[in-house]
Amino acid sequence: MYTDFYGLSERPFQLTPDARYWFDSRTHKKAMAYLGYGIAQGEGFITVTGEIGAGKSTLVAHLLATIDRERLNAVSLVSTQVEGDDMLRLVAQGLGLAAAGASKAERLDAVERHLDEEARRGRRTLLIVDEAQNLTHSALEELRMLSNFTSQGRALIQIFLLGQPEFRTRLAEDPGLEQVRQRVIASHHLEPIESAEVEGYVVHRLAVAGWTGRPGFGPDAYQSLYRHSGGIPRRLNQLATRLLLYAAVEQLETIRGEHVEAVVADLESDRPHSRSAPLRTAPSAAHSPQEPVRDLAVERRVASLEARLEEQEKIVRRVLTLLVEWVENGQQAPGYTNAA
Repeated sequence: MYTDFYGLSERPFQLTPDARYWFDSRTHKKAMAYLGYGIAQGEGFITVTGEIGAGKSTLVAHLLATIDRERLNAVSLVSTQVEGDDMLRLVAQGLGLAAAGASKAERLDAVERHLDEEARRGRRTLLIVDEAQNLTHSALEELRMLSNFTSQGRALIQIFLLGQPEFRTRLAEDPGLEQVRQRVIASHHLEPIESAEVEGYVVHRLAVAGWTGRPGFGPDAYQSLYRHSGGIPRRLNQLATRLLLYAAVEQLETIRGEHVEAVVADLESDRPHSRSAPLRTAPSAAHSPQEPVRDLAVERRVASLEARLEEQEKIVRRVLTLLVEWVENGQQAPGYTNAA
């Protein structure tokens, strides 16, 4: 494993969001500024959008790691294509309220009373809803109604929506969302990190993972990383992970642009139309001394595991939703029996 070869304490480019790896790129710093302003207002909606892999989840992780939990109760939801009543049920559950068997009116009353009690204790409530592009019209309307809850002239809940670019377009253009649109007090669209920031990004993540300078990186390596990732953090992480694996196999002490290009070529060869490519290219007299020896079998395995992480997370979320519904309906989850 490349972590052992280079003396790293952990994988620096893992895909799971981790607040320790937060990097203050220009666009992410601006997003935090808008978030800070919006949260200070204590009302309405805050929206952040960005391409898949732009760093929205890491932004949330960083936010949750920096807020004062004694004064701000943050509740996170990952939205699915649910209607308004189901959204209200998810909000109630997120607040720790029993939602089984209650009518919509009873749930609304319970949510409002809970928010009011939190406000009286000096705690504001921030509801974070991820994957906002999946929200139905009725779910957004339900969230808007929740934003109307007030006590002594102050909003009882503030809502933070994160979504892909299509949510930004929908929010701006859908006439039916005018009332939601009027309640947005701060918004930001996450752009890719800039070319000049790639070195800082890579070095920061390596340093968090215990990097002591091995391997080194040539300037052309950072240029190639940017060119092939487009500055999208998740793509950059995936490419950097494969690059470190390749470098460890080749026992490289300095990674250069040519090595990035070799890894990209290997990734391209993994596509279905290139399955006939050999799994390993052995050195021969015809090869130049610096031509890499690629172990595609190992690299394919790593790429396959990484690609399945997100799909597995989606499946887990769906299973949890089904389990909640079974419990609420008084049913027993399949495959489980009560102990005698």
